[in-house]
Amino acid sequence: MDMAVGKKRKTTRELVDFSELPEGCISDFIALTGPRDACQLSVVCTAFKSAADSDSVWARLLQADVHSMFPRASGAPLQFSSLKQLYFSLCHRPILIDGGKLSFSLNRSSGKKCYMLSARALSITWGDTPMFLEVAQLLDVCWLEIRARIDVRMLSPSTLYAANMVFKFNPDSYGFKNLPIEVRVRPVDGEAILERTVYLNQQNGGRRHRILGMQMPLGLRGHDHNLELQEDVPREGSQKEREDGWLEIELGELCNDGRDGEMELSAMQVKHPHWKSGLIIEGIDIRPKESD
Repeated sequence: MDMAVGKKRKTTRELVDFSELPEGCISDFIALTGPRDACQLSVVCTAFKSAADSDSVWARLLQADVHSMFPRASGAPLQFSSLKQLYFSLCHRPILIDGGKLSFSLNRSSGKKCYMLSARALSITWGDTPMFLEVAQLLDVCWLEIRARIDVRMLSPSTLYAANMVFKFNPDSYGFKNLPIEVRVRPVDGEAILERTVYLNQQNGGRRHRILGMQMPLGLRGHDHNLELQEDVPREGSQKEREDGWLEIELGELCNDGRDGEMELSAMQVKHPHWKSGLIIEGIDIRPKESD
């Protein structure tokens, strides 16, 4: 008797037809998952696809303040026929905001906000010149001092972010071999909450980097400019290569915990100044750490 009842219940479960559920019910369920799950559920059946593609689902998957970015955008207005199309457009094609000083996009898997602070949004000692509109290039400098600010309220709530300086070296660069850089994150009007040392120009595996095509500023050749190769440094706190071919190094972490205020990011090498040249800075990439 019990076996027959169990078999009947099992058969009943196998015969459940999801297509008979109201689309509103399916939409509510899908909207509680996430963008990645919504796309996967769209292939379950026709009813799921209709619900998963609907604006009612993607209106809830898109963060509420995304539309507030559009009045700040530069260039032609975004064109989209559905909120799902808008979502993936923002994932793959960042929009420029605030006169091109920032770019805004969404993390594809989570929908959380991402930003790139362009070189024009940074305060760079020795690098503030109108020659470089898209990037900043440091040529023949004695010390390094880079600062940036961001209002943490712009970030997705309750999400840990990493701020990464994006850069590369020109072929004639010198003076950046395993260079220790002091990086810091702090409230604009407060004490540092994170401070550590990172290293520029370290190759993968901790190998030494040999400088080729070395060029010195006029009038300074023949002097000791601290250009001897240094010993290997640990991998922790060193640069990584990005998919786009640029390099990046983490400056620190940020989080929107509901409190107001700007945070300052800084990268400095001022304690032991020596001549260096050839660092090209694209900006600071701010993205959720869960996407790394």
